[in-house]
Amino acid sequence: MSLFKRHPLNLTAAVIAGGAAGIVSGLVKLGWENILPPRTEERDATNPPQRLLEQFGVPQAVTHATYHYSGQALPWVSYVIHFGFSTTFAVLYQIIGEKIPAVKKDAGTWFGLAIWVAFHLGIMPAMGTVPAAKDQPKEEHVSEALGHIVWMVTNDLVGAEVYQRLVKQSQRK
Repeated sequence: MSLFKRHPLNLTAAVIAGGAAGIVSGLVKLGWENILPPRTEERDATNPPQRLLEQFGVPQAVTHATYHYSGQALPWVSYVIHFGFSTTFAVLYQIIGEKIPAVKKDAGTWFGLAIWVAFHLGIMPAMGTVPAAKDQPKEEHVSEALGHIVWMVTNDLVGAEVYQRLVKQSQRK
């Protein structure tokens, strides 16, 4: 049995499917974080996307820019980073997963956990964007680990459905 699938990848369909999945899963992850907030209000005053941009020299006036809806100030710059991250990894997951099925084992659960470990326990602490893993509260680890599983399972389900529909549609032409 080959590690790689033998059918050709429809790259356009994979990018569209991953993009659609990334938007939906980004919404799911935002909802998840409303149920199990990963950070205290104090630590979220400057959230990781805002802190990362500030580390790259983007002024706080930009990183903390908001729009207002229903009487609430919402951090649109954070949302751009959030959805950019979500769609980027959903597209990569869709493309890689179509060629290497092992990536999609258990509906993306392991891929989601790997992204959490890489970014929340490795890259972001190493960059000083978030505290070292040992200094993060256990509630943050629980929320982020489970949230990344739910996020990637959503990518898996939505991406697979959209990809299959697009491939079938292109085969009819």
